[in-house]
Amino acid sequence: MNRREADDGAAGRVAGQTVRHGTGVNSNRAFPTDNYPSNLDPFVLFERFYVDPETGFPMHPHRGFEIVSYMLDGGMAHEDSLGVSHTAREGSAMHIVAGSGIEHAELPADDAGCSGLQLWVNLPREKKDADATYADAAADELPTADRDGATVTTVVGEGSPLSLETPMEYLDVRVDDAWTWDGPDGRTGFVYGISGTGTVDGEAFGEGDVFPMTETRPVELRSEEALRVVVVSGRPHGEPIRQRGPFVL
Repeated sequence: MNRREADDGAAGRVAGQTVRHGTGVNSNRAFPTDNYPSNLDPFVLFERFYVDPETGFPMHPHRGFEIVSYMLDGGMAHEDSLGVSHTAREGSAMHIVAGSGIEHAELPADDAGCSGLQLWVNLPREKKDADATYADAAADELPTADRDGATVTTVVGEGSPLSLETPMEYLDVRVDDAWTWDGPDGRTGFVYGISGTGTVDGEAFGEGDVFPMTETRPVELRSEEALRVVVVSGRPHGEPIRQRGPFVL
């Protein structure tokens, strides 16, 4: 840990890393990566996926954590062992509590590619065996508001129909000029670049960059060319994150 991270909980800007999944899907992973090899309790991993028409994720299992998928472009068809069949499109979100176990498939809809963001959130030890559940929210169900210097859509948090077992906030932010995110005390968090360019905490920042924080605090974002980011924070569980492929033990 460098001095800055020790002083204020921020590691500075880190470049995301390209990850190719066995099914042929390419992702830009924010963490854990070679550049930032840690989880961010309670967050297991975060990445942007790019699904081509002939790829996707056939039926596969998960357990021990929660999944939030947020669509940026195109559509993704979801099916699972609970009997759910749903296509998520641009601006919509899906939430899965994998709990004691679920199987699902995520495939591109309409014979076209798609892109989105996926966040894995650890479940606390006492909830690892919870029943699996599924929920989704259309784009018009996620509240969007103009704030000083930005337009903010709440994917998870106040006003959103999606609620996780872990207290957290997930914001999609289009920065108009300058906007300050005031992270809640006692949480971890990160900023991830979707598109455009600008600065985060004074550092150059763009698509695929991540700004991780082991302790959240006010962070200033400035847009140079249509900067769009997601800002995520959550209350740590203070428990080890033991990821074994699709399972978090």
